[in-house]
Amino acid sequence: MPTVAVYDIAHKQVGDVELNDNIFGVEVNGALLHQAVVMQLASQRLGTHATKTRAMVRGGGRKPWKQKGTGHARSGSNTSPVWVGGGVVFGPHPRSYAFSMPRKQRRLAIKCALSDKVQSGDFLVLDSLDFEAPKTKEVVKMLEAFEVSKKALIITAEEAENVEKSARNIEGVKAINTTGLNVYDILNHDKLFITKDAITRIEEVLA
Repeated sequence: MPTVAVYDIAHKQVGDVELNDNIFGVEVNGALLHQAVVMQLASQRLGTHATKTRAMVRGGGRKPWKQKGTGHARSGSNTSPVWVGGGVVFGPHPRSYAFSMPRKQRRLAIKCALSDKVQSGDFLVLDSLDFEAPKTKEVVKMLEAFEVSKKALIITAEEAENVEKSARNIEGVKAINTTGLNVYDILNHDKLFITKDAITRIEEVLA
């Protein structure tokens, strides 16, 4: 089982923790991670784009000119797609881009993402994390203590409103709890801060 150090928010080591090898030590499957990210981003697309068909555009009604004898090509309506201002053929219409993956694949993708952070050394375990009140400077101090200047993801076991509010004003920093754990956020941030309680909760769910 991989063993990682446990720190307090001042970056002082206060112990060690053994990680479940079946969750934090699996072989990283890049293709599976890509599919999971595409699925998550596709579900976020609004899909509200639309074009008007010939039945929707203004005009139509009478025939523009008689069928024969004008020298023009025959035409029955000025809403025809070949006319300027006419309808659009095969244009986009409101739709959902969402698709799903099997439950086992989704769970494995999260394991791969977590394992990738452990293997790259970007997995930082905190003994605990909670603030008495929302204070952005507390998160800034923690990031400075760990010398983290890039994007960071903070994961807590349960919803920590003060932590989330303290982190949301810092560009590139995001705080979530284990309920909202997802592949995209893990991969999209360079460093991952996670509490010991959150590790226990993840192991209970994914083991």
